[in-house]
This record gives sequence, C-alpha cells and structure tokens, in this order.
Amino acid sequence: MDLLVQFLTTISDIVVFKWLGWSDAELYAKALHYFIIAFSEIIILLFIVTLVMGIIQHYLSFEKIRDLVGKKSKYAISNIIASIFGAITPFCSCSSTPIFIGMMQAKIPLGIALSFLITSPLINELAIAMFWVIFGWKITLIYISTGIILGILGGILLEKLGMSKHIALWIQELNEETVKPNELRRSSLLNSFPKIYKHTITTVKKLLPYILVGISIGSFIHGYVPTEFFKEYIGQKNWYTVPISVIIAIPLYIDAAGILPIIESFVAKGVPIGTAIAFMMGSIGLSLPAALLLKKVMQKKLIIAYFLTIGIGMILAGYFYNYLFS
Repeated sequence: MDLLVQFLTTISDIVVFKWLGWSDAELYAKALHYFIIAFSEIIILLFIVTLVMGIIQHYLSFEKIRDLVGKKSKYAISNIIASIFGAITPFCSCSSTPIFIGMMQAKIPLGIALSFLITSPLINELAIAMFWVIFGWKITLIYISTGIILGILGGILLEKLGMSKHIALWIQELNEETVKPNELRRSSLLNSFPKIYKHTITTVKKLLPYILVGISIGSFIHGYVPTEFFKEYIGQKNWYTVPISVIIAIPLYIDAAGILPIIESFVAKGVPIGTAIAFMMGSIGLSLPAALLLKKVMQKKLIIAYFLTIGIGMILAGYFYNYLFS
C-alpha cells in the first residue's frame, strides 16, 4: 500500500505541479492533488479485490469460503478474528469498502464483515507508530483495544438487529447464485477468466459514481476547509463537544495517518484528548465519502443503523478518554 501511495503521489505531483503548473500553495491544487491519489487508490484496490474474489470463487463454492473465513461461532470468535484482521490491514474507510463487498460476495455473514469494516480504517500500522510517538504507549494500546472492541461489538449488534436483510438487492441476488461443483472442475481458470474479468468491470462501474462523488467531497474539504474551523467548535471542555466532534468529522475523508498531525495540533491547542480522538474516529471511520460508497451495497436503513451504532460507540469512547486522562 505504501508503494502504491508513493507511486500515485508521484503521478499526482507530475499532473498538478508539472503539467498544469499549479503551485502547491494554491487550495485548488491541494484539492486536485488529493483527489488524484485517493480516487486512483480506491479504483485500483476495488478492481484487484473484486478480481481476486472472483478467482477464489472459481475454486471454492460460496459455502466453502464462508466456512473457511466467515463461519458464525457461539462466542463471536469470527467477529474477533475479523476485527483483528481489520486492525492489521492498512486501509482507510473507502479502501476497506471493496474488501467488505468481497466478503458479502463470498457469503460471509454481515456482522462478521462489519467487524472488519469498522476496525480497518480506525487502526493501521503507520497510524499506530505515529500514535505511539505523539501520545505514548498507554494511550496507543487503549486506542487499539477500543478500535477492536468497537468493531466486535458493532458487528455483533448490527447482526442481532437483523440488518442482514438490508444489504443492497444486487448483493442479495449475487449471493443467491450457485455454481455446481462439477461445473467448476470442468471449467479451467483460463476459460473462466473472461467471465470473472467481466464481472469485475461490472462491479467497478456500479460503484464508480459513488466513489467519484465521495472523493470529490473529501478533496474539497481537504483543500479548502482550514483546521481552525474545527478547533473553534471542539476546543471547549463541555459535555457536548464530544458528540459535536464526531458529527462535524463525518463529512471528512482523511486516513488515520493523515489525521494524526491535525489531532496533535488540536491537543496542543487545548482540545481534550478524548474529544480529539472522537473527532479522529469520526473522520476516518464514518466519513461521508465512505457513506456514499456504502450506499451502493447497503440499503438506507442499514447505513443509518451502521452510522448510529458506530457513532454512539465513538462518542462513548471519547467520554471514556476524557475521563481517563482528565
């Protein structure tokens, strides 16, 4: 992932600063530079994940995939594994969505897939290293535990609430497709690859408008909205600043590594650490661009339930941090 981002950053540098000749001090240049990187990264990841899932499904039936990586368990072991898997993958909220789609296509239960989707953007290796340097090991370990627990409980709760029936219809119809094992054995991967590739392109095309709109919004905010705007509204030590910090963070699209320097400046300016971390969680775990992308794979009720459940969890985590470190 780091090599891909570095490559896309180089391409974006060439397009924005060399070919267009714009200055990196201009807000519109920053917005376009960010858009090129984020949009390209997500499209590439979506294509690769969908293609790989298609190849896996060629060799394994949906049932076998579910039994291998997504089997429900009495003690939520699968949710724990999915949440930990999310914690060790270096994805942002939009980049995690293609993985989530792949899990849905593989008939992995919704709650387990959501445990991955919730935790994945909240925790990654680079962010943990930066978090450790900025805030120390105690806060870092508590933050990691919080992200994993939020993923486990959020996935279990949304599954228990019966949200599985609110997956997008095209995903439900896909899940109902069956392929006879004998047909799989008779058909070689070489012969099946054109069909797999066609399905991959179709999936990317379905999600493309949502990705385009979401990243455009995130790029505009990234380029034009100053950090002082947020400090003004979440810098006070009042009870309502924690929920406000989560709410105003939702329109953003910033990964954990990108938001941490901003969070450090917030704390340095006197913003309570729990409020700042709640803002961080909201911006990387509940971004509006990610919601627009999820709209293609989730029905409205599931998106609302997802945002409310995770948002409340983030708010409670913010209060917990403020209490613990006040």
